Amino acid sequence: MPTKLFISGKNWILSLAELTSYFKTREIDFEIQFFSGEFFILSFKKDFEPSAIEDLGGTIKIAEVKTKFPTETIKEAFLKKNKQAKSQIAESLASSGLVDGMAKLPEKLLFGVSVYCTESTLRSSSTVIQRFVGSAVKDELADLGKKANFMGFGNDRKLAQLSHVEVLKKNLVENKAEVLFCIGRTETWVASTVAVHNPFEFQKRDIYKPNQRKIFGMPPRLARIMVNLSACKIGNVLLDPFCGVGTILQEALLEKAMVVGMDVNPWCVKAATENLEWLVREYELEGADFRVLQGDVNKLVEKIGQEAVDCIVCEPDLGPALRQVPTGPYAEKIIQKLEPLYTGFMEKAYIALKPNGRLVLVTPYLKTRARQSITMPINEKLDELGFRRVYAFSKEMFSQNAGGLDNLLHAASLVEMDERHMIGREIHILEK
Repeated sequence: MPTKLFISGKNWILSLAELTSYFKTREIDFEIQFFSGEFFILSFKKDFEPSAIEDLGGTIKIAEVKTKFPTETIKEAFLKKNKQAKSQIAESLASSGLVDGMAKLPEKLLFGVSVYCTESTLRSSSTVIQRFVGSAVKDELADLGKKANFMGFGNDRKLAQLSHVEVLKKNLVENKAEVLFCIGRTETWVASTVAVHNPFEFQKRDIYKPNQRKIFGMPPRLARIMVNLSACKIGNVLLDPFCGVGTILQEALLEKAMVVGMDVNPWCVKAATENLEWLVREYELEGADFRVLQGDVNKLVEKIGQEAVDCIVCEPDLGPALRQVPTGPYAEKIIQKLEPLYTGFMEKAYIALKPNGRLVLVTPYLKTRARQSITMPINEKLDELGFRRVYAFSKEMFSQNAGGLDNLLHAASLVEMDERHMIGREIHILEK
């Protein structure tokens, strides 16, 4: 049974939710063996192509697990300085087949080691562990007659980890030359990186498209996550009725969906159309099917039709651009002013969706000066319309040994909020 290790983006819950939706949509059976803010371990009944990382917005690296051992051995080796424990680790690395791919390369090799640590007592030892693993790998390569250089770090680096940009630029994936040493609470996994997120592609779709809307823009990375949460498949019709310059539409079009955009602003309609035309040329998307319509969301059904779309993914108005953290009363006032827009839209969305179709909806998430969370009250409207909430996680997804599930299983929505931002996003997954 193939076992894969995933390094998550900044919002690990959102990253894991995207993975579960992505694999379920493609009917790829999986089981979550371990999860943390740093990495996930998933086992699969059958393998999948590492190029899947191109379809994901929240995953930084995918790696193939080569071996594992008790984290207690790591503590013995690096906290208690036990030489026998260090020998056990080196022997386990040598017998894992970790260097087999590296040893086949004809030229002198450059390899790297990244340490990801969930166990807090070992975090301060990450650099020491990284150097130890690097030396063990280098020695094993030398025994096989292979010369290699270990990619070390300067003392100013806080984390003993290679960034995805470094892995890309040094061709470490192609050379099977990045070792991931991932320390969990009870077990430690060693893996070889097989795919890495390419930030330059997302950057291209963000800043090099013809038209941008920086103040109100959604990052392509988040747009791709939301498309995956909608369970969008090849050939599905995906609608964004608040499309702006078309960021969500772009990511759905790359997933080979038929996309329909709509916006009340004529400039946005023109800008989104031009951006989609640019995307089709840039990525040579043969047979790409898209259209962008001008119109108010109250006319959604007249424009789109009843039960006409498989998925709706959108971010309506989140309120004014705030310059400082709002007071509680002001945050409540923002929500009250926006509420009719959201309730009216949900009515139209329900009619436009096909049976069992999904709506992935962003609502405003406000943190007040008193550190309260002020959110859009939509539950009553959902019940009235007949929408069902889709919970990102279910108990069946996890192995019996995976602990700490309560918070995940009861999460009715997913929150994306950068510390710098005054207004965050609450993401709801709803089904007709």
